[in-house]
Amino acid sequence: MLSVYVDLALGLVVSFLLLSLLVSGLNEAVVRLLSIRSKFLWAYLRDTLDGAGKTGSWLPAKVRDVFTRLPFLHDPRPRYSKLPAPAEPGGLPDPEAREDDSVITLLYERVREIDHAKRGRTSIANIPPGRFAVAVMELAAGEDGDVDRFLAKLKAIDSPLYGHLKGIWETAQRDLDRFRQGVETWFDGEMQRLTMLYRRYVKWVVAVLGLAVTLLFTMDGFEYAKTLLRDNAFRASVTAVAEAGPDAYNELKARCTGEDPMPCVTETLSQPALVKMMSQALVSVSIPEQGEPSMHWNGGLWWDRISTPSHWPGFLLTYVALLFGAPFWWDVFRRITGIKSRR
Repeated sequence: MLSVYVDLALGLVVSFLLLSLLVSGLNEAVVRLLSIRSKFLWAYLRDTLDGAGKTGSWLPAKVRDVFTRLPFLHDPRPRYSKLPAPAEPGGLPDPEAREDDSVITLLYERVREIDHAKRGRTSIANIPPGRFAVAVMELAAGEDGDVDRFLAKLKAIDSPLYGHLKGIWETAQRDLDRFRQGVETWFDGEMQRLTMLYRRYVKWVVAVLGLAVTLLFTMDGFEYAKTLLRDNAFRASVTAVAEAGPDAYNELKARCTGEDPMPCVTETLSQPALVKMMSQALVSVSIPEQGEPSMHWNGGLWWDRISTPSHWPGFLLTYVALLFGAPFWWDVFRRITGIKSRR
């Protein structure tokens, strides 16, 4: 009995792991296609360095803005440049000559060596805290290394960065090395906060994709569990017949239609429960023994399963399982199988 329950748990975990990986892959494809990570970073940097734009904060305030306003309406990323960073960092502009992207342009000049173009915009999605701190020190060097003058110019152009750097400068007691370390620590904390905000928004995308995958494959978790148990029972029956000899052959023959039960046994054993469940998706793929794989449209069967209330609890079970994510199910799989992670 213990083996039956282990097989049941392992079968469920593998199915949830595979579907969770599909959800994660779709989510990653959407994020990469829309360059969400890069736009999130530069939206934060614009708010922090140059302040809010004419339409308000660059960072999205709603989930809808993450996938409408941010990707399509107001791209916060600087335009790509293949030139290396200037030998001399540019100085901050005078308040009269200030533009909406004055400071962000200066920052991009200091970090664009690691850049490559993506539809004419920067593709940088991560700036290490140490590199950001060095970039700030380089910008301060553009004011002859006078941090007080640098901060005064930031204040004059109403850059929100002034308040952050002013506090760090005073805390460092006007020591340049401690100031650089303070900027690095502050930016590292800001990136952690930004990552939490990003995940808060993206989890809604994972929730939508999880629902779509569950309904696309009509994956009824309860039905799948019962199918696993029936498969195990059938395999046990076949094993018992094989061990009992010819006298028990008639029992197996009675359970399978036709004169010869061997095709029935072969077909059942070669189609595990997971394959049976996946064949009930809206579009399924069959791989014959000979010939090319073929795709099948299962619109009628799919709609019957979707519109049958008895399947809904199983759909809910699968959907909730997918929300745990692929890392969770991989960890459960390792614990069941005894696979050890590399250290």
